[in-house]
Amino acid sequence: MKRFAFSRFVLCVFCGASITVLPGLAFAGWFPQNSGTTQSLLSVHFPQNALTGYAVGSTGTIRKTTNGGTTWDSLPSGTTSWLYSVQFPVDALTGYAVGPSGVILKTTNGGAAWVSQASGTTNELRSVYFPVDALTGYAVGASDTILKTTDGGAAWTPQASGTNQVLYSVHFPSDASTGYAVGGYGTILKTTMGGAIWSPQFSGTTDGLWSVHFPQNASTGYAVGYWGTIRKTTNGGVSWDSLTSGTTQYLLSVQFPVDAQTGYLVGTSGTILKTTMGGATWIDQATGTTDALFSVHFPMDALTGYAVGAMGTILKTTDGGSGVEETRNAEFGMGNAELRINPNPFTSFATLPGHETERFNLYDISGRRVGVYKGDRIGEGLAPGVYFLRSSDNKIRPLRVVKVR
Repeated sequence: MKRFAFSRFVLCVFCGASITVLPGLAFAGWFPQNSGTTQSLLSVHFPQNALTGYAVGSTGTIRKTTNGGTTWDSLPSGTTSWLYSVQFPVDALTGYAVGPSGVILKTTNGGAAWVSQASGTTNELRSVYFPVDALTGYAVGASDTILKTTDGGAAWTPQASGTNQVLYSVHFPSDASTGYAVGGYGTILKTTMGGAIWSPQFSGTTDGLWSVHFPQNASTGYAVGYWGTIRKTTNGGVSWDSLTSGTTQYLLSVQFPVDAQTGYLVGTSGTILKTTMGGATWIDQATGTTDALFSVHFPMDALTGYAVGAMGTILKTTDGGSGVEETRNAEFGMGNAELRINPNPFTSFATLPGHETERFNLYDISGRRVGVYKGDRIGEGLAPGVYFLRSSDNKIRPLRVVKVR
């Protein structure tokens, strides 16, 4: 079977579905956020913490949050070009975004204004990465394009890639010298000379590779791509081993937030996979959406992260996607007893039979605690919305409750 390049046309194929949450289904700890747009969001990045972050996407869309995703504001990009990748290297003020026709945008005031930079190419740029500061960075894209800047984008210099394949992702693990780029037809390139020379590596696959990430150093890293493809190296790319993903979905983004053991993948049909064993096994996490997810980012640890995708989809987890359970009368084990909430959804308040005098913490979808409630008046006085209930001793998993009016 002929396998095709993943293009803007293919991205649009996955833009038709929307988030649905059905009563009675298991719902992992990924919660939808209101992005305020139906444009596809292709890249997400939080530079310093889990509060201030940016998402970019189709027709020049840029969204920003300063409150951990409770709200996302629209920023003027000055372009209608698709923006495929965004990064703020050091802080939440100076950042870069790239797109078709050599588009490179830069902001130095937290996205209030974006200035177009002269890239020197008309080729599509798919990924941008600044390893250690806001001065030295790389951008890769179509027709073997690799660009480098050492002055914050005042000038971008083309580098010889040695391949004719499109490059979808670039990553430098710890410094501006040793880095990797991946792309079409299983292409993996490596440089140890700051891009002066890029050497091909044997990936062992002809499937397109969409994303690459090395969590701690330049030795152990992961590349993911079409048809559930996962490749892993533990020797700096001398060899790449095939890992079993358990899916045939396209895997479009990979990140290992803290170490080489715990990592996340996202892809088409709302796919999120997690490993805690260095990729030896992957667990499919429920997301509540069938929209394609194009980018995943955990800013500080392996618990709080974001994923973005088609139709303006933004998902957030604060528990590493470990999961909650939703039923109309939800039940959870608490010791040898059962915790029940009724009704769910509710209007004025809900009750926890048998636990009316105990106190419980209630959180909104951003992970912010909104109150402490006794078991006989859960949610009283709150605005309508989706909330998550925890016992004060945190001995049960979060319980999803919905106030409808």
